[in-house]
Amino acid sequence: MNSPRLVIVTGLSGAGKTQAVRCLEDLGFFCVDNLPPMLINKFAELCAQAKGISRIALVIDVRGGEFFASLFEVLTELKRQGVDYHILFLEASNETLVRRFKESRRPHPLSTSGEILAGIEEERQRLQELRGCAHKIIDTSNLTVAQLKEEITNLYGDGEESTSRLAITFVSFGYKYGIPLDADLVIDVRFLPNPHYEADLRPLTGLDARVRDYVFARPQTAEFMDRLVGLLDFLIPYYTKEGKSTLTVAVGCTGGKHRSVALVDRLGELFRRNGYRVAVRHRDVERGHNPAGEQLDI
Repeated sequence: MNSPRLVIVTGLSGAGKTQAVRCLEDLGFFCVDNLPPMLINKFAELCAQAKGISRIALVIDVRGGEFFASLFEVLTELKRQGVDYHILFLEASNETLVRRFKESRRPHPLSTSGEILAGIEEERQRLQELRGCAHKIIDTSNLTVAQLKEEITNLYGDGEESTSRLAITFVSFGYKYGIPLDADLVIDVRFLPNPHYEADLRPLTGLDARVRDYVFARPQTAEFMDRLVGLLDFLIPYYTKEGKSTLTVAVGCTGGKHRSVALVDRLGELFRRNGYRVAVRHRDVERGHNPAGEQLDI
């Protein structure tokens, strides 16, 4: 009897777990929300015996109350039984979570006094140990629904690519807005000539051909890309050998609008061509503008 692939979706309230589960349902997962942890083993057994259920996703969070404390014992038992499980942890900044709760007009599940921020901080504390066990952490603070779906599909979708290969997410960002919290590797490209100081290029982004041409016309850009790709080619087999299934590479420039965007797009093209499952995200390219795409809600 083969154990079904099991994804445990958890994280902070308001971070997008509902949207993540919708994405998993679209990928063919059998999804259950708020299952008490003590029932996970039995549920996995039943699904393994059932026909047509090969992948399941469970949402487990602090709504489980006292039952939530038993989760770590359950995870230990799953590992002992050889169940193939993956913990996906979603989080967001306090500012983002407060805004989402205010927009939804829903109370935070741990806020007894009505103070949203107090509930968020309490939940962060309770989930700290579980966060440390996560196989993948996604910060949804600046993600649209479409971008989250791309990340989920990259992680759990059955594409033509080899499932033995890492799922790689390349993220462009601006240092002035902070380093992405979910980054495994952070690459600083602020040493490259900045299109911002060219008046005709300033309003454009690294997605525009003129900006890309400006960035890649510099000899140091070509040399840097060769060295960076070589570094990643060197590291990836070792990450895979250690059991790592996902890698998030964050590339930053000053504002996250020109240089990092151009390089991340090129990296995505190169590694897709080499057969990897790749997601590309430009976190700050729309700063100061209205971001395209539906924003995450709770």
